[in-house]
Amino acid sequence: MDTCCEARPVPAAQRAVLQATLWINAVMFLFECGAGLAAHSTALLADSVDMLGDAIVYGFSLYAVGRGVVWQSRAAFLKGLVMAAFGLGVLLQVALKLTRGLAPAADTMGLVGLVALAANLVCLRLLWQHRGDDINMRSAWICSRNDVIGNVSVLAAAAAVGLSGSPWPDIIVGLLVAGVFCRSAFSVLSDAMRVRRLAT
Repeated sequence: MDTCCEARPVPAAQRAVLQATLWINAVMFLFECGAGLAAHSTALLADSVDMLGDAIVYGFSLYAVGRGVVWQSRAAFLKGLVMAAFGLGVLLQVALKLTRGLAPAADTMGLVGLVALAANLVCLRLLWQHRGDDINMRSAWICSRNDVIGNVSVLAAAAAVGLSGSPWPDIIVGLLVAGVFCRSAFSVLSDAMRVRRLAT
């Protein structure tokens, strides 16, 4: 039997945690993306893209981790394409903001940022007890930990926008998050192509 496509079961406890974190991030993506568009906030939009990326990562873990390297490389390649597309979308939103001179709503940024921080703290707590299970669960935990740092950055940007009345703190944080996404997408795509070449 071809072991590259052989499915291996994901432990039930890991599956339950990954499913919970997937749904939390998917719902928060929709909420935060809508709020970011309404508030003209690049930082919120970028953070919502991060939520979507996490949902994709957890979905990828559920679907591909129990399978062989061919399936894993396909799923990783798709994940990289989605991450790159949304990263470029945030950069486009920055360009539109600069040309139209739209200022973000600091109060909306702060409120939504707090909700996103709470959601990511829940995910971090769920993943905490499984962070040492294997490399898959550890990477998911690290991803969630980085999200908390990103949420704090959004809150800092909201405070800076509120105090200064300038859109630049929001733009800078959004650009930093989008840059990380584009860089991560490039890395994921490169790894996926390398693994696929080795597998075939």
